Amino acid sequence: MMGVSDMISDSNKYFEKIAINKTPLIDVRSPSEFKKGAFINAVNLPLMNEEERHLVGACYTEKGSEEAIRLGHQLVKGEKKQNRIEAWSTYIKNYPESMIYCFRGGLRSRIAQEWIFEATGKKIQKIEGGYKAFRNYLIQAFDSHMQKSIPMVLGGYTGSGKTKILNKLENSIDMERIANHRGSSFGRYITPQPTQINFENNLAYALLQHKAKQYTYMILEDESNNIGRCLIPKPFFRYLIAGQLVLIDIPFEERVVNTYIEYVIQSQIDYVKVYGKNSGFCEWYRYICDSITRLKKRLGGAGFKCIMNAFEEASQEQRNTGDTGSHKRWIALLLKYYYDPMYAYQIEKNAERIIFRGNGQEVYEYLKSLQ
Repeated sequence: MMGVSDMISDSNKYFEKIAINKTPLIDVRSPSEFKKGAFINAVNLPLMNEEERHLVGACYTEKGSEEAIRLGHQLVKGEKKQNRIEAWSTYIKNYPESMIYCFRGGLRSRIAQEWIFEATGKKIQKIEGGYKAFRNYLIQAFDSHMQKSIPMVLGGYTGSGKTKILNKLENSIDMERIANHRGSSFGRYITPQPTQINFENNLAYALLQHKAKQYTYMILEDESNNIGRCLIPKPFFRYLIAGQLVLIDIPFEERVVNTYIEYVIQSQIDYVKVYGKNSGFCEWYRYICDSITRLKKRLGGAGFKCIMNAFEEASQEQRNTGDTGSHKRWIALLLKYYYDPMYAYQIEKNAERIIFRGNGQEVYEYLKSLQ
């Protein structure tokens, strides 16, 4: 006879397989539910739109389940029903291994299953327990996987090229990529960050991918407890700060150039792609101004004025001549008087955790030897 622990184990393996295989998923919940949180490779093809769901929910509260189901069938019928079946069927045709889910794996996903089978003869599997059960499993991954690997934390001053090294290593997880943020006051991208729920879900997916490959070490970038507005789950943050530190040491001038390339050259290219040439520069200019202003209190009045003036002068020169080189001046000031002292304090505080330091190539080769 199967006990509770056996059932939990089977359920965990079932969910783990979905995450590791990145199984394509059809989310039949409403758009607002999907926006709050979903899973990697999930597409929102709802059974009911927001208005229909609201009406059915109100009916359920007033008259019970049977009447709510009857109303749902009245609201979604004819051409409307056919359009939704066609959307599901097209997706399944493109991704035959797809699975379907609603919030608890109950009525909505079961109705979708039945309609798809009636129309196509295709039996699509639903996620047992739905979004809620799978989400709970992913949250548990922050405790279960951390016992399987040793954290190795990549650190270094701003502009050291940590992310480039991280992304060349197979046994690494790039939390900044998952958070869609570079982890600083200047870290936001044009595209928004994921919701907190989606950040946690996507990070859990990455952990399970790492676990499946059975690496001894997990390489992570040194982070504070938040990356932009995304909070690192507490169990995982404790795991991160317990790891040993590997530091990149490169010359200050090289770090200025790296920062300039990323936050001026590449960033302006990105803004121009989205907003066009003239508006793109204006939007980029506003983004840098806002980022410097957020540091005003920490920089102090004189420091803030000095850096902002240097930025204004560089921006004006770019407008007049097209030359972006003067932006290196305010970047150098920002590194020297803000980021470097802050990180020097962190290094001193965590000196006992440092096990290796070197230039970019030396650090890469050391970490690569741990794969």
